[in-house]
Amino acid sequence: MRSQDRAAMVEGLTVSLGRLGKGQKAEVVGLDEQGVVSTLQAGELERRLIEMGLVEGAHLEVLHEGFPGRDPIAVRVDDHTVALRRAEAAAVLVRLPKAAV
Repeated sequence: MRSQDRAAMVEGLTVSLGRLGKGQKAEVVGLDEQGVVSTLQAGELERRLIEMGLVEGAHLEVLHEGFPGRDPIAVRVDDHTVALRRAEAAAVLVRLPKAAV
C-alpha cells in the first residue's frame, strides 16, 4: 500500500478490508457486497465470508500479501487464518483501531 493511502486511513475510520496493507489490524463492522465484482450469485459472497468468520466484531490482521500485485491476502481472523482475493475483501467493512494512549 502506498504511504499516502496509509496516511489517509485515520484511526476509527471505516474502510474495506481490501484496502489494508500487511501488518494492519482492524475490527469487522459489516459486510456489503454491493459494487464488488464477483462471479458468485447475489448473497453467495456474503454467505461465504460469514462462514470464514468475517462477522461483526471479529478482530483481524493482514498477515501476507501475494506477489506480484499484492493479491491474494492472508488474514488472521480471531484464532484462524484465511486467504481471499482483494476484490472479495472489498465486501468486508472494517474499523481501524484507536491508538493506545
